Amino acid sequence: MTQLVVTLDLDGVTDKAGLMDRCARALDLPDWFGRNWDALADSLSDHTVWPEGAVEQGLLIVVRNWRPYAKARPDEWEIAQDVFSEAVDRTPALSVTVALGGSS
Repeated sequence: MTQLVVTLDLDGVTDKAGLMDRCARALDLPDWFGRNWDALADSLSDHTVWPEGAVEQGLLIVVRNWRPYAKARPDEWEIAQDVFSEAVDRTPALSVTVALGGSS
């Protein structure tokens, strides 16, 4: 069985607030999602808030168009990568892939 794929497109994202909004939208997070690093980590590790079908299949998040954000906010991007990595380490059904390309 293949994992449910969710694309996290960061095109146009220039700050943490934008990243959190994209995460909330892409992952269909509940209204009470706190839009901070801890809330993101908790949501990634909590399959009860995952998109429908992801619990049974597993969840693959593909991060696209991240380079401009990483360049504009390198410290934030490093934290985001740490949050993704730690969530994957804690959650066997979760995978996060950073797509290469999109450098223009």
